Amino acid sequence: MAPPVPRPAAPARPDVPITTTTPVKRERRWSVAALCVVLAVVAGLGAAAAVTSASDRTRVLAIARDVPAGQALTSADLVVAEMSADAALTPVPASQRESVLGKRLAVDLRKGGLLTASQLAGGTGLGDDRQQVGVQVKRGQAPAGTLAPGDKVLAVTTPAQGEQQTSKEAEAPPSTINAVVVTVSRPDASGNVVVNLAVAPTDGPLLATRAAQGRIALVREPRS
Repeated sequence: MAPPVPRPAAPARPDVPITTTTPVKRERRWSVAALCVVLAVVAGLGAAAAVTSASDRTRVLAIARDVPAGQALTSADLVVAEMSADAALTPVPASQRESVLGKRLAVDLRKGGLLTASQLAGGTGLGDDRQQVGVQVKRGQAPAGTLAPGDKVLAVTTPAQGEQQTSKEAEAPPSTINAVVVTVSRPDASGNVVVNLAVAPTDGPLLATRAAQGRIALVREPRS
């Protein structure tokens, strides 16, 4: 009996891992890091802009209610508001509140507006050598809607009601008084306005007498 022939050995099998892990690409990590840096810079710029905007805001005086021209300012007429700095606007700073109280207005003020120095009349704004006379002017006895503080006018004496004039008196130039407009009120229901006029001390009593009689009409001088 022949001896058994040995079988050839099987070739060795290579070791194959059961699972494999894909390596993370370094490029993605750099992209995420760069994006984070960009977002941080944008957030910082936004915060800086907000701080700068807040620091540019200033406290100013605003109007709390309607105030007519000629009236003295009171504390109840003013409120403090905040606004962004603007070279085109020159409102009165809130720190000057006490200094403007008691000053009279050269124009009408409306609720919600900002107070400016140009709206204030320093006293009368016409010096201490002038007298002021309030004249109620009826519709048609003054230029409608054109009188403003600082306008030069002639206070013309009109004939008394029912007064009979001779032809010589009718042809004579009327008596006039030189005056400057200090304030003008808003028209009432009948269209009448009250105009405060500054006149020379020698003319104050005469103008007041004629105004009380309703014998004054106003003529505005040319503005130059």
